[in-house]
Amino acid sequence: MSRLPAIENPHRKPYPSDLSDGEWLILKPLLPIPKGFGHPVEVDLREILNAIFYVQRTGCQWEMLPHDLPPYTTVYGYFQKWQSHCVFGSRFTGLVRHQLRQDVGRDEHSTCVGVARRRHRGFSVGEDDGKKGEVYGFDGGKKVKGRKRHIVVDSQGLLIGVLVTEANASERLGAVVVLHEAVEELSKLEVVWVDQGYSGENFAQAVKQVCGEQVRVEVIQRNSKTFERLPKRWIVERTFGWLNRFRRLSKDYELYTELSEAMIYGSLIRLMVKRMAS
Repeated sequence: MSRLPAIENPHRKPYPSDLSDGEWLILKPLLPIPKGFGHPVEVDLREILNAIFYVQRTGCQWEMLPHDLPPYTTVYGYFQKWQSHCVFGSRFTGLVRHQLRQDVGRDEHSTCVGVARRRHRGFSVGEDDGKKGEVYGFDGGKKVKGRKRHIVVDSQGLLIGVLVTEANASERLGAVVVLHEAVEELSKLEVVWVDQGYSGENFAQAVKQVCGEQVRVEVIQRNSKTFERLPKRWIVERTFGWLNRFRRLSKDYELYTELSEAMIYGSLIRLMVKRMAS
């Protein structure tokens, strides 16, 4: 028996990235409701999501979408509109994360979070290798030209917030900014797990100012130069591993950083919904 998800469109075969019936029932109520005036919606929103998830999973260009999916101009238009309405953003991701945490018997708001960053090469454009849009830079330490992704995850590794900056941006400043943007989701926060790159009293004080005086920063230090699974530290690293499943995120292909962040949010939404429906 095929394990591919069922689809509403009977005229095409399903792709592994398609939403199953159960996954669609989870996402459908969360999508923006039509305003009730103007031209009626004629597209299948489930197929629009299937097309977006196809791009994220396969890494193909928008123009390369298979012809049995909706036209790429329509799909990209919805992706931009939903990004501007925070469908692929922290608020929408938070709704899905809350449901998933409740399903596993946990409180909606985590008391512990992990903070990390990872550098990603930009897509090569002409003579400026790694230059894609105005926000890009060169990280002299890692020898990477592109952008840096700062993420905050809960104790289950589920995404709370993300910030995309130039590769040479300060990691401590990026962490403080993304914590500040996600402060509504951190009402019960007690501990922030970080690596040695975030050590220092100034960073700890900045976190307290943003998240509250009760929050402490716990630096997870490495004891040797060999590989070791650091306690609590593997949680956020596993999240980056989840993102690696999506080829669209292997490099930063987006022109604008807000679209890069939307791609990351969308990928984690896809993983959470799949876990909820399983």
